[in-house]
Amino acid sequence: MNIGKSNLEDRVEENFALQPTKPAIRNLNFSHFFSLWMGSIHNIPSYLTVGGFFALGLSISEVIIVILASAFLLSFLLQLNGHAGNKYGIPFAMLLKTSFGGKGAILPGVLRGIIAGIMWFGLQTYAGSLAITILIGQFWPAYVNLGGEWKLFGLGLTHFLSFLIFWLINLCFALGGMKALGKLSNVITPLVFLIFGGMSIWIIDQAGGIASILLHDAMNISDTNIFILLTCMSALLATWVAPILSVSDYTRYARTTVQQSLGQFFGIMISYVLFAAASISIIRGTEIIFGKPIWNILDVIGEFESKLVVCLSLITICLSTLSVNIIGNILPAINQLISLFPNLINSKSSAIIISIAGIVIMPWKLMENSTSIFTFLNIVGGLLSPVIGIMITQYFIIDKRKIDTYELYNKGDNYYSNGVNKSAILAMCIAGGISLSGHFISALRPLYNLSFFVGIFSSILLYLLFIFLNTFFSGKVGSSHNKRNLIK
Repeated sequence: MNIGKSNLEDRVEENFALQPTKPAIRNLNFSHFFSLWMGSIHNIPSYLTVGGFFALGLSISEVIIVILASAFLLSFLLQLNGHAGNKYGIPFAMLLKTSFGGKGAILPGVLRGIIAGIMWFGLQTYAGSLAITILIGQFWPAYVNLGGEWKLFGLGLTHFLSFLIFWLINLCFALGGMKALGKLSNVITPLVFLIFGGMSIWIIDQAGGIASILLHDAMNISDTNIFILLTCMSALLATWVAPILSVSDYTRYARTTVQQSLGQFFGIMISYVLFAAASISIIRGTEIIFGKPIWNILDVIGEFESKLVVCLSLITICLSTLSVNIIGNILPAINQLISLFPNLINSKSSAIIISIAGIVIMPWKLMENSTSIFTFLNIVGGLLSPVIGIMITQYFIIDKRKIDTYELYNKGDNYYSNGVNKSAILAMCIAGGISLSGHFISALRPLYNLSFFVGIFSSILLYLLFIFLNTFFSGKVGSSHNKRNLIK
């Protein structure tokens, strides 16, 4: 059902980011979705994650199984949670209200769109600035030593300038919106295949060929089991919690459901096949070449003799990081801020606020203590993975893929009784507590290691249970109107 004319529609005309997209501006096709997530796959943290798999004792074949199984499940979840965005043209901030209510959506929305989004924006911007430093240093060697011992809030002049440069680039793309994102995606695709494919070939050749890498891997005795494999899958998928949640911010611009579904499926699967080949050859190959595995891809790039290859590689890393920031952090945070303050800010002012906040949190300080960073991210991830389960359950099982957008946009904070779906909030909190319990109770550590799966499946079961109990005790069954008022 298309949203009708209303006072609210007129009032939020300037905040276009929240309105259902019209057919005329749904211009993202198969190629856009094919390349949409490449930057999110080919980046420094992803390669470090695979390095952790090998550190756990996984063999090459086991790592391939983990990566491809995770990729398949990821593409499936992205398509499930992106279906409503494409069908009704609504963004994540509005879709979230169909599950949690107008006011109830504030908690998961702030966790995903603002706290996680801004923190990841700062961290990714700082990570990309490290590549900027190396890139500029290729042409101006003295750049890496600018300022001597001078520091501002713990950051040297060189790294501070690099951070500002990359920060400004991110802000420009954020202000450019979906058109800038589409152009960025088209540039990244050939570069990723060229650079990471070429890097794999170079490493394999230097290591003595594929047979040499496989033989070296066979010498490492694997003592893994299905639980360890699932733990690795959970760790890899946990980094995708936020994009899975807000994928409707992009599927709402798709021309057709088929194009976005096939684009995401083939884009993710093919990208992860390349990622598997590149990460395995880099980590296992450098172990043969240098006597120890190199998990930081920037260090591998530094081994190239050609300045042209080094520069292209660093540019690819920067663009991939930029893509992650725009797609996974800035745009979702923009929509969430507009949802919270629709009469005060618009897309451009939101982008500026988020970018400034990314500096204020001083991400270089946060990266000095990896333990606190990953503890925080695991907690946010443990609380957000249940939101995926609740949103999918609401849309496919409760709503049966039907959303009354007129009611959604006109009721606003009063969507559901008192604006809160207490069943969803309760299921999210309990499921989040279960998935994170192992962080505090050693006996429940396996639940924490599988927090992604535990959070999703426990939230689905709990949400259905609470809906059933409310329906049973209230005696109200059937209509969408009654369902919205089950929680008193």
